Parts: sequence; C-alpha cells; structure tokens
Amino acid sequence: MSSLDRKRDKSKPFTLTPSTQRKTSAEIVNEARQSLRTLRTQRPFTPRENHRQLFGNSSTRALHEGRPPSAFSLHSRNFDSPESRPGSGNRLSPLNHKPRLPVGPDEEPVIPKTLPRPPSNPLELREGGGWTGGRARILRAGSLTTLPPVSRPREMRETVNPDSSPEQKELLARGRDRRPPRTEFPGGPEKDQISPPRPALRRTSSESRIRGPPICVVSSNAPAKQSASARKELNPGDKAGCQVELEDTLVWDSDIAPLLLKLECVAAGGAEDSVDSLCDVCNRLHGALAERGMLGRHCKRRAGLLRALFRLIDFNSAQLNLHLVKLCLALSVSGNNLLNICKLMFKISRSESNDTFFHNNSIIDSLLCVLHSEDVSVSGEALLYCVGTLKFLSGNSSLARLLLVKDCMGVASQLIKKLHPVSQPCHSQLTMAGHILVQLTATLRNLADLSDSRPLFINHGILSELCLVLHYHHGDQDICTNIARIFSKLSSYRECSLALAQTPACYDLFILLLSKHQRKQDMVVRLLFILGNLASRSEEAREQLYQTPQCVEVLLELYHTYQERREAPTTLAQTRDPTKGPHKPPTPRDQARDSGAGGQDVLVKLVRVLANMSIHSAVGPALAASTPCVQLLLDTLELGCLPENEELLVNVAATINNLSYYKGSSSVVRARQLPIAQMLLKLLLSSSMEAVLEATRVYGNLSQSRDVRDFIMQHQVHLFVLTLLDSKSPDVCFSACGVLINLALDPLSRTTLTQEGAATKLADCLRDFGPVDWQLGGLVCQTLWNLLEVGGAKRESPQTLDDQERGALLDILSLYLDEREALQWNPSDDMRDFHRACWELEFLPVAQRLRSRIQSETT
Repeated sequence: MSSLDRKRDKSKPFTLTPSTQRKTSAEIVNEARQSLRTLRTQRPFTPRENHRQLFGNSSTRALHEGRPPSAFSLHSRNFDSPESRPGSGNRLSPLNHKPRLPVGPDEEPVIPKTLPRPPSNPLELREGGGWTGGRARILRAGSLTTLPPVSRPREMRETVNPDSSPEQKELLARGRDRRPPRTEFPGGPEKDQISPPRPALRRTSSESRIRGPPICVVSSNAPAKQSASARKELNPGDKAGCQVELEDTLVWDSDIAPLLLKLECVAAGGAEDSVDSLCDVCNRLHGALAERGMLGRHCKRRAGLLRALFRLIDFNSAQLNLHLVKLCLALSVSGNNLLNICKLMFKISRSESNDTFFHNNSIIDSLLCVLHSEDVSVSGEALLYCVGTLKFLSGNSSLARLLLVKDCMGVASQLIKKLHPVSQPCHSQLTMAGHILVQLTATLRNLADLSDSRPLFINHGILSELCLVLHYHHGDQDICTNIARIFSKLSSYRECSLALAQTPACYDLFILLLSKHQRKQDMVVRLLFILGNLASRSEEAREQLYQTPQCVEVLLELYHTYQERREAPTTLAQTRDPTKGPHKPPTPRDQARDSGAGGQDVLVKLVRVLANMSIHSAVGPALAASTPCVQLLLDTLELGCLPENEELLVNVAATINNLSYYKGSSSVVRARQLPIAQMLLKLLLSSSMEAVLEATRVYGNLSQSRDVRDFIMQHQVHLFVLTLLDSKSPDVCFSACGVLINLALDPLSRTTLTQEGAATKLADCLRDFGPVDWQLGGLVCQTLWNLLEVGGAKRESPQTLDDQERGALLDILSLYLDEREALQWNPSDDMRDFHRACWELEFLPVAQRLRSRIQSETT
C-alpha cells in the first residue's frame, strides 16, 4: 500500500489498512506482501514401478481374471500360415434359398442346357488341319500362358463303376442319351490332338519356396508367322508387366533368395551362425526388399518369406527377434500374426537389458507406424501390447528423448482421438480401450518429465484430449490416476498451467473425480495439487473453481474425511491395547485411516487450495464467512504439533492470514480472533522460522483489533516480535514491523515498546535493509512515526530517541533521501524500474515527513 494513498494529517499515525486502489506494480506487490499470498508446496512423489508389466500391483486390474497377460511364451507354431486367410470377425447372413434335394429314382433329372462350345484359339488351328507342330512344342515347353481345352477321356465318360447302384446306372444312361453332339476335329481322333504334358522338374522344399515361378519361354523352332501373331496379341501394358516380372525374378534370385536361404538353413538346424551375422542378414534382406518396393503386401513371394522368418523366432534371441519383428511389420502382417509380433516385441521390452537394442534399431518407427495405421476395433489387443512397449521404453530417459524426436506425442494424440468413439458406454471395445488408455497415459506420464515435451503437450492439444478421456472413463481409477500424475507434473509450469486452466470443463471433471474417488488417496492428493497450481496463477481460475457446482462442499467433505484419518492412529492404538480385552481385526475403514500417514499430505494440498482461492475478492469473503471452513482450520491448528505437522500448520496459518484480510461483519475469523491468537503462540515460539513468519503475519492482521493488541501485550508476545527485528531476513523484519506499527497505536503499548528499545532496533533495520528493500524501509519509517506519537496532553512515554540516536537516524534519512545515493544499490538491471518505483512511492514520502518531524522536535 502506497503512502500517497493515505492523505492523512502529519500528526495522524500510520495503520496497515488495505487500500481499495492498486495503481502501480509496487502497490500490488506491497499489498500481497502485507496480506494475501499464494502458497507453494512440493509435488507429490511418483514412485517408479519396480517391474515392467502391463498392470502393476497397485492397479485395479491386477486381480481381474480377464485382463491381458504380461507373461507368455511365443514359438513359431503360434503363428498362422501366411497363405491362410485371416478371419474377418464378421458372420455372414444365412442364405435365403433352400438347397435342392437329390433326385429320386423315379424322377427325371434336370440337365442344364449345354451351350455350344466355342472354337479353339485361331492361332492354334489351321484351315482344314489339326494341331500344329509349333503349338505342340509350346505345350511341351511348359508354357502357362495358354492352357489346352480339357475334356474327359472316352473311357471315363463311357465307363460305369460296377459298384454303382441301379439308380445311378440308370441316371447315367439317361444323361448319356441326352448328351449334345460332340465336335470332332479333323485330322484324327481327339486323343491324338493333345500331346501329353511333360512331367515338371522336382525341386527341394527350400528351393520351391524361395525360387520364383518358371518364366514363359517360347520355343525358337516355332514358325515366324506364329510368333508374329502372338506378338500382335500382347498389348504394350502386358509387355511392360512381363518385363517388370522378369526383373523382379532376377533380383529375387540374385539378391534375396541367397539371404533367405541362409536364414532357412539356420532355422532348420543345417548351419550355425552368430546372432550378429544373422541380424546383418536381416538388415540386408530388409534393404533389398525396400529397394525393389517388395515390402508390405506387394511381394508375390511374401508367404514363403514370412514362413522363413517365423521359424527363426525359435532361435530365442532378443536381438535377432527384434530384427524379425521389424521385417514382419514391414511386410504388413495382420490378424493373429500381427498380435503375436506385437507380443514378441512387448516380451523383449520387458527386460531393461534389451533397451539398447531398441536404441540401435529403427523398430520404434515401425512401432509408431502400427499405432498410427491400425484400427482399434480390429487390432485392439495388438495395439495394447504396442503401447505397453512404449510405456516400458519411455521409462528410459535416453529412449524417451528418442520417442519425442520420432513424434511419439503426435501419434499418441491421434491414438487418443481414435479411442474416443470406442469409449462409449455401450461399445463392445470399451474394456480394450480402457486397457490401452492405461498404457498410453502411463507413457505420457513418463514423457511429461522431459522439459522438451511440455510445448508438445500444448501444441498437439493433448491436455484437452486427456480431459475428454476423463469424461469417458471417470470411473476407471487407473486411467484417472495416470492423468492426474500427468497434470500434476505439467501444472507446475506456468505455460502448461495456463493452458490447462483454459480447457473447458476441467474444473467440473476435477471436482467430480474428488467426489467419486475420495478414498483413492494417491489420486486425490494430485488433483488437489493441480487445483492449487491453477488457483495460484490466475484470478480467473480462482473464480471458475469457486463457481464450479459443489466445489466448496466437496473440498470441505474431503477436509473432514482426512482430518479424521489424522486422529485414527491414536484411536487404533487404544483398540489394540491388550489391557482392554481381545483386539478386534481392523476394518477396511481402519486400514484406510492407517494408510498415508493419516492423509496429512492430502490436507496440506487441500488447505493450499483454500488459501489460493481466498485471494479472489469475491471468494475470500465467502470463505471467511463459512463456519465449517474456519472451524476445520482451527481444529487442525489446535490438534497439530511441531515439527511433525510443520507444513500443514504453516499452510493453515497462511490461509487464516488470507481470510483475516477481509473485515466484513460476517467474517468468522474476525469473530474468533482471540482464540486464533492464542493458538498461534505455539507457532510463534517454535524453532521453525517458516512457522514463526506465518504466525507473525497473522498477528499483523489481527493486531488491528484492540482486544488482540491487549492479548499480545499481556502475554509478552511483543518481546518476541522485537527480537525478530534482529533477523537477517527482510521478510521476517517486514512482518515484525506489521505487528509493531499496530501496537504503537496505543499509548501504554507505545511506552512499553520505547522502554524495550524498539526505536533503536528499527533504526538499525532501516540502515541494514533500506537500500535493498525500499518497501521495508518505508514500513520502518511508518513504525517510527507511530512510536514518536504523543498521547494526551503530555508525553506519556520517555523520550523515544536520545540525541545521539536522533542524529544517527537523521543522517540515515538524509542519505537515503538523496536519489543519487539511494538508487546506486540496484539489485539487478531487470529490477531497476521496480526498485525506483518502490523508492519513489513507498519510501520517499514517509521518510521526508519523518525527517521533518524529527528536525522540528529537535529545534
């Protein structure tokens, strides 16, 4: 409060009454320093999980039978054959028509009308002739481009199985009679027109899987006319396709087949090789496939390739298996194979000793690609194990930084958005979505420790997405606890705190969670820490939090619940005393009371929320007028003891100090100021300087009441306050002056203070702290002004200062009133303007008046 705002007579004493106008930054800082202050506290400790598993021992899913397992065995036999078509998961609708029954013995079979057979390929016929020799040679060469017409041999058509029933014989005879006339080719019987196919060359099992299909070769003995006709039949697109196929076959045989053959030999036990060399072969294989564009589902030999890779999994090497996982993901496996590949990757990541393999491999890119591309409804379990792998990797600081570089935050944001539709209450994938979100929020919790991640949380809109997750899964304790841990880490920083405060409906969600999960202490303490951070930085946040429905009611209910927990250990000790009969087993309520040291940390964070909210000009008077709120604070102050409850008692004292700032007639604090002053004695006389400082601040506000001033003098509290002037802390001296300036208003108190040497101590304080803290210097001058006051017709106190002390004080004031001398002690360049403003507004006016008064009394 600036001295320029007081507009008093020169003889009127100074009082620490709040000003309604705040025009300068110096006045704002001074006002907050004297009365209202926000509180800080330590962030709740987040323990690290000792074992890498999907759901820890503290998870609500730990005892559920239907949860996905963290430990399992995988072998090559667990993978599906690449040729097998994976089930779509959709049932086909039944057919509408009824099937035909077999024809009875007396019924006429219905023979479909046979269409006339088209003529054969004109390239293979001559006018009036049969098959050409060139065509026969093409067939003998094994060409697959044109197949000969297939007709059953005459023996098969005419012969009836002797074991057939009479009905089948009769039916066959009828069908023979109704057979359409067969076209006979000129030039001989039909069986002479087709040359018997040559038997195919046999290959080994490995070669049959690795080598490509035979290339179409046309015999060089074919007539030129036939070749020309065949060339006319092929269009340019077919020629280009054949050329590409030929090139792919050559590349496969020269580059890929030898590598794959080597891997198959190792899988079959036919060769031994080191893991490093096999990993090198996998890398070369991946590079060759990528160079020719054969990755994904474009490779025609993908089935044999995957079979060979699956067999190598039984080699049981984490390093090799990670290369196999990368290859299989690059080949776009799906269905059960995708699930098993993700399980294999998850299994490898469970061991911290394998983290180096992930760091030296590009498998993280493949992992993030799966999360980006796969559908939650189709591959939900596979995504679960992928995100579980990310959770383990993010626990490693170097891998966590690598995840940020590879845009893990962006992928996580997209995955959260994909999970919103399946998080509806009636969706079949709701349970799986919850499992995935537990792993994903745990991953984000680990990444939130990195300073580089904080802008990414804001830029990708993850804060608002997590609030939407809380809306859908507010009943899931695992998800809510993880998100509370994320927000508790991020809200400690200004930019994230402001971004979270601007998120719609975040306050409603936090109050809902506090109401729904009151017994979940690790979640409650973090939610309260978040609310305290939001209310410490924004006036708008304080108002929105207070206006949230049921906010104050939920906070006070929590206060009452955890206040009982602090009393629980004593009660339980009495029930277990053997002298009082057989001890009863503890109930779940008793166990809850024993946990977390009686919930003291919850009370510390909760009281901080109340203190920060009370700074708002509309919220503070309402809380000060709330009897339940003030009574809970007084109960804590009365029952607490130092040093066990130091932080809690300091926060309670700071909250009472903020509430005592409001002097309305409905204020419960003002009505109970004497009991409060008595309770504060144990803080003032403690060995904790923080407790002493907070108690002194409360006395500074309460001492504006005559009853409290009399209490202070009667209990000799003023002696302890005077000793605080010898402190080396400017804040402690500032608080002590706040009490003394009010005590000096009463003539009797003024006399007592003068006899105790208050003026000398104040002059020393001005000399020591004036140049570095002009706010404190101005307050010291105001206190000296009050001590020099005259009560009644004659001076009721002895001379405040002797001639030597008066001369020394005048020298100090004259020195500090010189602008050039006073402002040469600038603490830093960035505080120069503020330092000058404090000197001009807080010190200069009152120091000039004090010097003039002392000089006039001297003359």
